[in-house]
Amino acid sequence: MVSMGQAVLGDCHPHGPDWIATKVTSRQDEFERTAIPHSRSLLRVARRLASEPATAEDLVQETFYRAWRSFEQFQTGTNIRAWLFRILFNAFYAQGRQMSAAPILVSLETPGVEPGPLRPAGISFADAAEVSSALDALSSEHRTVLLLAVVEGFTCREMAQILDLPIGTVMSRLSRGRQAMRDRLAPAAPKVMEARAGIGREREAG
Repeated sequence: MVSMGQAVLGDCHPHGPDWIATKVTSRQDEFERTAIPHSRSLLRVARRLASEPATAEDLVQETFYRAWRSFEQFQTGTNIRAWLFRILFNAFYAQGRQMSAAPILVSLETPGVEPGPLRPAGISFADAAEVSSALDALSSEHRTVLLLAVVEGFTCREMAQILDLPIGTVMSRLSRGRQAMRDRLAPAAPKVMEARAGIGREREAG
């Protein structure tokens, strides 16, 4: 006896159930091959967005759930990393959470310097605490662009896509955020100001 499911997949579909199963499996393999490798980066940023580790893990799971549901809309060959981060931030904002002030070192170097390590030798815990405090005092908009630029090294163009903002807005926020960090750290932590910690000036285009 033919079940309703078999009827739908077999008799009613021109390619039959085997073709559909193969297509789904192929798409799942592609998702696992292209999306899952970015889980560590997503979790790293999620931990700086959320106040609790468990909350960050839930946020990443929600990101992958949304990504899989809409994976048919993703164009193979485009920037899946930026696409995933856009979903991450959309999920974060949808849940109405506030960004936490997790410690993060920000480079205040001159234009054109390539990114260096996030925690260079010679930077003490006290210096890192100064940076964390300065970041905590920034607006969420400025912290967001610094987070994406410093931790993940996204270009301004990529950040504009992730945050769904004009690139000029992203550049303005990044510039203002960096200047605010300089102003706050200059009198209190000159060592941090001089240390190579991560971003230089981001490229305007990918």
